[in-house]
Amino acid sequence: MSASPFFAALPSRALISVAGPDWRDFLHNLLTNDVAALKAGEVRFAALLTPQGRLLFDLFVIGREDGCWLDCQAERRAALIQRLSIYRLRAKVEIAADEAGVGVLFGDAALAPRPGWSPDPRLPALGLRGYGQPAPADARPADEADYETLRLALGAPGPGDWGEDRAYPIEADFDLLGGIDFHKGCFIGQETTSRMKRRGVVKSRMAPIAFDGPPPPPGTEILAGELRAGEVLSGVEGRAMALLRLDRVAGAALTADGRPVRMERPAWFPADA
Repeated sequence: MSASPFFAALPSRALISVAGPDWRDFLHNLLTNDVAALKAGEVRFAALLTPQGRLLFDLFVIGREDGCWLDCQAERRAALIQRLSIYRLRAKVEIAADEAGVGVLFGDAALAPRPGWSPDPRLPALGLRGYGQPAPADARPADEADYETLRLALGAPGPGDWGEDRAYPIEADFDLLGGIDFHKGCFIGQETTSRMKRRGVVKSRMAPIAFDGPPPPPGTEILAGELRAGEVLSGVEGRAMALLRLDRVAGAALTADGRPVRMERPAWFPADA
């Protein structure tokens, strides 16, 4: 095991502070995950969906003594604040941007608990997330690109894969990565999400693909023979995420941009996913 973890600041992420007497019920009724039982220092992965059930905002909810932080995409923070303000109505909730930084510790040494840092709720191998925390003295420097390479190696989709109002959360594996609580009651987009889960009508999922050389451009069609089997999403050298048709990729010879590619089933995928 490595003696020290890697530390990377995540400038692509930003925080929103949510407080006030009604903050917990307010978010619990909007988001895909349980907020009612959130404890101080705990982090939960969640999403805010459109009424039709598509992904609009991904976020982490971080419990605090007097409210919570929402860890969201920095470039979409203002839009999320605006959307939450629309839903606020008469709820006693205070919503504001917070300039505390977002950072991660990753690598084998980041699997152990550390004060002020919280495990990533999606996968333990994604390390620890910290808010307003400086780089620990024993951490080795890294950057967000290094962390994105880790994410792709683990097969975990990210914001660059699901976009805005394009994908359903189950297609983006939110159900497999702890981002949806199907027992919590209502949330925006719940009807469509629950129906997809209940009826088992998930035709496509995001999963990693491997290949030689640089990644095909995002949106490149993936073929199983002559049949469309999906499209390429975000990628790095030798590896990318893809949205794949589950009924067409099993055992098929896949190509993208004229090159052979292969689906790599993440270790965390359940057998029936």
